[in-house]
Amino acid sequence: MKQIFMQVLLWGALAVPAVADIKAAAALVDQYRQTPVFEPTGEPFDARACMADKKMFVIPLTNANPFNAAISQGFVDAAEMVGFELRDWETQMDPAGWIQGINTAVAEGFDLIDLQGGLPPEFLQPQILEAQTAGVKVTATHNWDASTQGAPEWMDGAANTDYVTIGEIIAAWAIVQTKGKVNALVLGPDEITPTAPLRDAIIGYLEANCPDCTTKYINVPVNDWATQGQPAVQNALLADPSINYVLPVYDSMSQFIVPAIQIAGSNAKIVSYNGTPFVLDLMRDSDIVEMNVGESLGWVGMAGTDANMRLLCGHGKVNKLNTPAFIFTDENVATAGIPATFNDGYGDVHIDGFRKLWSLD
Repeated sequence: MKQIFMQVLLWGALAVPAVADIKAAAALVDQYRQTPVFEPTGEPFDARACMADKKMFVIPLTNANPFNAAISQGFVDAAEMVGFELRDWETQMDPAGWIQGINTAVAEGFDLIDLQGGLPPEFLQPQILEAQTAGVKVTATHNWDASTQGAPEWMDGAANTDYVTIGEIIAAWAIVQTKGKVNALVLGPDEITPTAPLRDAIIGYLEANCPDCTTKYINVPVNDWATQGQPAVQNALLADPSINYVLPVYDSMSQFIVPAIQIAGSNAKIVSYNGTPFVLDLMRDSDIVEMNVGESLGWVGMAGTDANMRLLCGHGKVNKLNTPAFIFTDENVATAGIPATFNDGYGDVHIDGFRKLWSLD
């Protein structure tokens, strides 16, 4: 029994590093500093011929969020390239508006509805099942994590994002910059589907690879960002001045976090995800936003279109978007444009890639 107990202790010691694995963290960061490359999602197909008699309906989480609007524009651009009808529904993060969109798509004879950018299908299951009964396929783009989450069985498909890797990049960056002494405040809105894998990946990577790192998590619902975000961060920084990183899972929260850091007189830095233009502009103009993991949202929209066309045309399901993450810092943020955009800085390799994949050239 004593020998077994000692083996358990040994295994436990081996499971947790004695010091932070800074080398591995640096390697992960360096990997995503590289210019994105295009990887096909499947075999080429004649998208124009396949979609000649089909049309697609996209319902974003909310058009008020530039993030969702930029993904929708990628869908629109892809539809124009291929030459089929696509409608981008206007919503304001309102379930009644989402339901109205589904009903409109069914009534107007659309072939597929895509619930885009974090819209929670669970709230719409009865309407989704009614649409499917009417012969409409219902999918989602950029909603779940590709490895830890998955679409419900009652969805026809979903093109998911590698949120876990994004969260790990954020944590790895902080480890490298602090030499394994991270004290991070992590924030996220729990009601948004991708928050859980992002939050868990950040905290989990720090716990697994950095024994001297600590984290505290605060849930700030999206509708409360303007009223609760700043005081929550400000109070946390005043209570613990040793906090050196504030890690919002979505970078749009930064507009409320930057004032909190300034008022608290903190030296904490912001590292986040989304590559939102105004946040990249903040990075260029100040030193509070230190790093941002972005992805071309036009690419996301085109990749979602690709997945939906393959489903409609009988070419299989695409469960993971081929949109790579990319790190912006003050060294390369100018490539995102001045002012920044959602698509500059990533290159345009995906445009030619999709054209060839869809047999348009």
